[in-house]
Amino acid sequence: MNAKKTYAVFGLGRYGTAVARELVKNGVEVIAVDTDQRIVNDAAAFLPVCKCADVTDAEVISRLGIENIDTVIVCMASNLEASVMAVTLCKEAGVKTIIAKCANEMHQKILLRVGADQVVFPETESGIRLAKNLLSSGFIDMISLSKDVSLIEIDVRDEWIGKNLIELNLRKKYGVNIVAVKKGEQVDVNINPEQVLDAETTLIIIANTSKLGKLK
Repeated sequence: MNAKKTYAVFGLGRYGTAVARELVKNGVEVIAVDTDQRIVNDAAAFLPVCKCADVTDAEVISRLGIENIDTVIVCMASNLEASVMAVTLCKEAGVKTIIAKCANEMHQKILLRVGADQVVFPETESGIRLAKNLLSSGFIDMISLSKDVSLIEIDVRDEWIGKNLIELNLRKKYGVNIVAVKKGEQVDVNINPEQVLDAETTLIIIANTSKLGKLK
């Protein structure tokens, strides 16, 4: 986890609150924002930096210092216009990564077009899972199978390209078990350990969560 990264969460409904709480719980800096003062007052009990503000206003975005934030998560799926404005303003401010929650596929297309780097559907991805993925820098996706074990997707690193799994010996080096190899949409669970890895390959790994620090 890169503790230097900073996050902002716009919209403190159930999803946005779950994202913000999980990020704060893991010790990173989070600015949480909502337009409802009552919601902000309640959230202030567990979110250290919680503001009541309209993030569709360019002056507000500037005043909040959003241009200095690494990742903004826009969690206002019920209001497409507000989501579009927030994403656009964050993009103009130079935010590195913008993630937006959406209500349907049409909204997804619109949000991607105006500058969102990633769009999530609340029915398929929980706020806690999104936060954990943000914190697990270097991983494409991470799913907790239990308190101690996680399933991770990770791109083949530059230094692994041109080598096979026998040469890399990731189990000994990192304490992880490779359960599948993925290329595009094709997932192969019958792994050939002598197959040379390339830049298009994704590894699916099961590991003890405590061992993930070595892999990052």
